[in-house]
Amino acid sequence: MKHFDMGSIIVIAATFVLFAMALFFTGFTHDLLLEAGVLLVSVKLIMMAYKASLSSKNIKRELEEIKDLLKNIKENT
Repeated sequence: MKHFDMGSIIVIAATFVLFAMALFFTGFTHDLLLEAGVLLVSVKLIMMAYKASLSSKNIKRELEEIKDLLKNIKENT
């Protein structure tokens, strides 16, 4: 659960519920392909948000390391 925030979990659950409802009400028709596309887009957006979160954490960590190095250099001079 550490990989997903509460918003992502809500979006996943809502999208899955709506997809299941569409499957139940429309059956295996052309509309099901549209609903599957919406489900895949939602999953892709959540995956992109997760990757962006990881990237920003890595950038923040690297900036902190640079800041510490510059602080050490300043103290030694």
